[in-house]
Amino acid sequence: MRNGMRTIALTGALALGLGLAGCSSNAEEPASNGGEEVAASDITVGVAMPTETSERWIADGDAVKSQLEEAGYDVDLQYANDDIPRQQQQLDQMITNGADILIVASIDGTALATQLENAADKGIPVIAYDRLINGTEAVDFYVTFDNYQVGVQQAQTLLQGLGYLDAENADTGLTDKKIIEVFAGSPDDNNAPFFFNGAMETLKPYLDDGRLTIGSGQDDFDTVATLRWDQATAQKRMEDLITSTYSGGSKPLDGVLSPYDGISRGIITALENAGYGSTIEEGLPIVSGQDAEIASVKMIQDGVQFGTIFKDTRKLATQAVEAASAYAEGTEPEANDTETYDNGVKVVPSFLLESDIVTAGSIQSLLVDSGYWTEEEIAAGVAE
Repeated sequence: MRNGMRTIALTGALALGLGLAGCSSNAEEPASNGGEEVAASDITVGVAMPTETSERWIADGDAVKSQLEEAGYDVDLQYANDDIPRQQQQLDQMITNGADILIVASIDGTALATQLENAADKGIPVIAYDRLINGTEAVDFYVTFDNYQVGVQQAQTLLQGLGYLDAENADTGLTDKKIIEVFAGSPDDNNAPFFFNGAMETLKPYLDDGRLTIGSGQDDFDTVATLRWDQATAQKRMEDLITSTYSGGSKPLDGVLSPYDGISRGIITALENAGYGSTIEEGLPIVSGQDAEIASVKMIQDGVQFGTIFKDTRKLATQAVEAASAYAEGTEPEANDTETYDNGVKVVPSFLLESDIVTAGSIQSLLVDSGYWTEEEIAAGVAE
């Protein structure tokens, strides 16, 4: 860790939290490198989240905050509502107010170098949360999901819905030719190209042998990206595609690769308005997704959206807390990937988690049985 970070003597509450995280130090044998011993309740972790307009980020913020507090930390949680200068100001304020550790889910992974270099000068460890922070040495660790594999799963979801793969992702032998369109995430989000590349490389054999065709021909990331993952932007692009390529809805379209549930809902609204039907059974194209947002889970259950990718943010929060706890003890967090995530200045040590494909048949086992959503929430399409 960089110099300047205080060594923390763990209180009983923090030691209890760290027991869950698998750390070995405890109140009787506090970490020590000659620094000032500080009670856990005197340690502040600044948590910067990008927006409250997505239920996914609200859930992340709540999970990180609750788990940090359970471990004994004081927590300063801030949302920036997708406003880059606001997130910069929030981080500046956290540093000024004496944050000891920062957990940052960036809006734009290239826009925080000044703030984080200030943190580095003060010896404050920085944990990038789910979105890699680029262009700076001042990021110490990265917790995320295997984002390339998430993209693979998004494509597999689409291929399952189109009939080329079965529920176990085995080839069904289907040779029918089908037409699709592809969408990507926000160009300022480091994860978006990973998702897109994983998906497109999975679709490539089907595109190469002619079983799949992208009707508009739009298949490069810059063209199909959706700034800020915005639902309305995705709906407008889908409407434009329907008008320009599908004769206002009179030509067949079989599926759409979508990288996020909010984008999926925008795509589906455009398709419904163009007369493609209101369910898959009625002719609505197969649409993928990501994040298992409650509104989309209900749509999957109702046969409107085909599937989504479930990234259990509770596990991601736990990993962020484990990383913060390691820094608090004066040690380094455990990484399971030290090669993939190059931010342009350094390869950032990372911990990657696994994700799951959710379709109608796996809602119960993956989302309800795990306690992520209740049956009542799914039926209503609204989180309680």
